[in-house]
Amino acid sequence: MTSPTLRTPHPTHLTTSNRRNFMAGGAALALLAACGNPVGGTGAARLDARVDASRDFLMQNYPGMRELFDKAHGILYIPVVTEAGLFVGGSYGQGALRINNVTVDYFAATRASVGFQIGAQQYAHALFFMTSQALTEFRQSEGWAGSADLRYALPDRGGSMGAETTTQFAPVVAVVFGQAGLIAGASLAGVRYNRIIP
Repeated sequence: MTSPTLRTPHPTHLTTSNRRNFMAGGAALALLAACGNPVGGTGAARLDARVDASRDFLMQNYPGMRELFDKAHGILYIPVVTEAGLFVGGSYGQGALRINNVTVDYFAATRASVGFQIGAQQYAHALFFMTSQALTEFRQSEGWAGSADLRYALPDRGGSMGAETTTQFAPVVAVVFGQAGLIAGASLAGVRYNRIIP
């Protein structure tokens, strides 16, 4: 690869540069589809195992969430979401919707963004559907998207997150977490969920 020159770029060079940036962004999104996919071609069994691990992590480390688990009409677990970006970025993950702790559907979670960004990170999240209407709307929609006013559950100073205060007037409660625990300030706004067959 030749080193860049200091001459004023010709319009043709700009077009080539834009094309390279576009291709790099496309490569980043392809990486998301390949590396961020927790199924890895092994099917529903492996995905369900990852969902089990996510559920167990939350229940064992955050006992204050017990009321959320007990009162939710359904819970969508996305065990691994990979975010990456190189000018054009995005995120991708797969998970399962469970009702009474039984998988009823599988979903992919995707989000695309445009702008200068370089990096990659992984996280997981769960959506607790606290009303039957919210769960029905999610299951019947084609491409349900997380909104900016989505309510997030975070541990208070005592490590508890009781459903009484967290879910008041909140039909859907989101919990975003990683290896180090719950992630404060995370947002799922713009994440779109689509039904899949793993």
